[in-house]
Amino acid sequence: MKRHLVKAKIKNSDEAWLVIDKDQWPEQQLAELHTWSQEKKNYGFALSNPKFEYWLLLHFENIDGSLTSTQCTDRLRKHLPQYDKRLDIYIR
Repeated sequence: MKRHLVKAKIKNSDEAWLVIDKDQWPEQQLAELHTWSQEKKNYGFALSNPKFEYWLLLHFENIDGSLTSTQCTDRLRKHLPQYDKRLDIYIR
C-alpha cells in the first residue's frame, strides 16, 4: 500500500482506505494495518467480519442465521452476476 500511494501521488485531499475481510489475518497483522491507518488523517482501515460479501448481500436480502463463505458469495451473485472480489488497482 505504501508503495502504491507513493506511485499514485495522492493529494492531502484524497483518502486511502484498506478494506479487508478478517478471514485468516493474524491479529498482529491486523494491528499493523490499523496502526498504518492512524498515521495520517486521510488514511482509513475497515475490517469486515466475517466477510465483505455478507455486508453487500444484506443490501438485497434479509438473512436469518449464518452463511458459509461460499453460500454468501453464491447468493450475492444472484443479485450481482458479474461480481468479482478481485480488484485490479492498476486499472484506470
